Amino acid sequence: MKIIFNKITVLVAVLCFTTGCNEFLKEEPKGQAMDNLAFAQHSDLEGAVHALNRQVLMATKGRINFDPYYIGDDITTRVDKPTIRNWDTWDVTDEENELTIDTGCWYWLWKVIKAANYIINGAANTPEVTADELTFALGQAHYWRAYSYSILVRFWGPVPLMLSGDIDLQIPVSSIEEVYDLIVSDLLEAEKLPDNYTESPWAMNGKNVAVSKGAAQASLAYIYMCMAGWPMNKTEYYPMAAAKALEVIEAAESGRYYYQLYDEYKDIHSRAQNWTNKEAILAIYYSSVTGTGDDSEAARGCICDIHTCSDRGYNDACAEIGFWMDFPEGPRKEWTFAPVTYFAASDTAVQWWDPILDRNMRQPMSRKSAFTSWGTPYENEEYDHWKSFNSQSNGWSLQIHQVVRLAEVYCWYAEAVGRSGQTNARAISLLNKVRNRADGHGPVDDPAFNLYPANMSANELAEAAYNEHGWEIAMWYWGSIAPRATDMIRMDRVKDHFELRKRNPEYTIPNSGGVVLQELLAPTGNWDQTKMFLPYPAADKRLNPNLIDVDKLNLIFKK
Repeated sequence: MKIIFNKITVLVAVLCFTTGCNEFLKEEPKGQAMDNLAFAQHSDLEGAVHALNRQVLMATKGRINFDPYYIGDDITTRVDKPTIRNWDTWDVTDEENELTIDTGCWYWLWKVIKAANYIINGAANTPEVTADELTFALGQAHYWRAYSYSILVRFWGPVPLMLSGDIDLQIPVSSIEEVYDLIVSDLLEAEKLPDNYTESPWAMNGKNVAVSKGAAQASLAYIYMCMAGWPMNKTEYYPMAAAKALEVIEAAESGRYYYQLYDEYKDIHSRAQNWTNKEAILAIYYSSVTGTGDDSEAARGCICDIHTCSDRGYNDACAEIGFWMDFPEGPRKEWTFAPVTYFAASDTAVQWWDPILDRNMRQPMSRKSAFTSWGTPYENEEYDHWKSFNSQSNGWSLQIHQVVRLAEVYCWYAEAVGRSGQTNARAISLLNKVRNRADGHGPVDDPAFNLYPANMSANELAEAAYNEHGWEIAMWYWGSIAPRATDMIRMDRVKDHFELRKRNPEYTIPNSGGVVLQELLAPTGNWDQTKMFLPYPAADKRLNPNLIDVDKLNLIFKK
């Protein structure tokens, strides 16, 4: 395993990719490897891809990278988490520290874009490079640039399109439509990638480690869904989303792609299946080669999502009580939320609502990121919620971060068909497979257990698929291209959730003996549509006046 990951370990000294958008604007080119001077020898091409992967790892490894996802209706945080609760209550300012610090959500996306641009602009200069090698390097770069811009445009709206390594302190913001056009163009380029890889470091245990054709297709299907929804509302993209999702589905059904649906939901995020995950169309792989720490290649692990960590200042992400209440019972719910909360003070495990716990701990917790670390007595076992965190984890893990998986594509296909005003037997069948597994019925394609009838309307199909995707992806914000938050954005349902959270209703917890709880946090003030977008960091505004006073709602379409 370490031999494989040593190959993945990046060539840190090759490129100067250690600045975010704000530092990118003020850095001096002196001494750097510039686009027109790089790729002087064959090994530079693979080195640049490794360097890009390093940026991707760093941009997706920690909770801070995904602060914007807290507007989703599945996750929230604790009262004593001021740097997170601002995101959760729609109260982020341009001085928010977690926008731009070393692991900041805005900061690292620009580093990925810069690393991708370096390859896109210079790779063709590599001597003696084959067509396949060039296609591979460019495909990786185009994909990860698209991934980064897809997060920026959905949460920040209009942003600058940085397509070169040149420093431009006067670069204007581009319209949302222009950003999406670039994303689509990049993903179409990434579609030129191979179906599968067979050699390390781009393949491991028969599974793709690098971006493949199927990953680009699946991601493009979701991007089309976003373009069909808010704020562009170009509904003509729904049939295109359905068609693109179907390409992935048919390639998997024919065996051209190896992706398969697991029979049991518990396998999706398990340690046993971590290195051989057959449902993940794209995942980000982490390494223990450089040890642990913020500068290592290890994932941040469950340190953010386990109650036992509260005495260490972590335990950041919880589930919203209302979402937990509405979640359909069955194995999917069982393996989405932690079954118990370990209470260190009495060395016992209790239900999350138990009054023995501090109120700050009485929230449902995620089970998906609960992962044992290497070097512990339990490093090859599944995380045990009935035991303490410290006995199983040091806060760092090798859990892959799944970007997109096959069940999601099933849901996108069904939803896109429905929102196109159509229904068909295949869409309903695929949706029933997802739900049958969630309910614990097997085999998943046994029609005896189907919840969704053959005569559902187009709108019923679309809404059922939207809901199923939300339940499938719930509590998984670690690198996902389509978390709950972006589903809500594209369907313009963020306001509804804001108003619900503002009312902060009481919930009587089932089978708890009458325990009544509310969410720990609630937004204040009145809703306005500008809350759909996050602010540009003040540090960037001070460098680029084009980021000041941008009317984002009027910058949706090209002029």
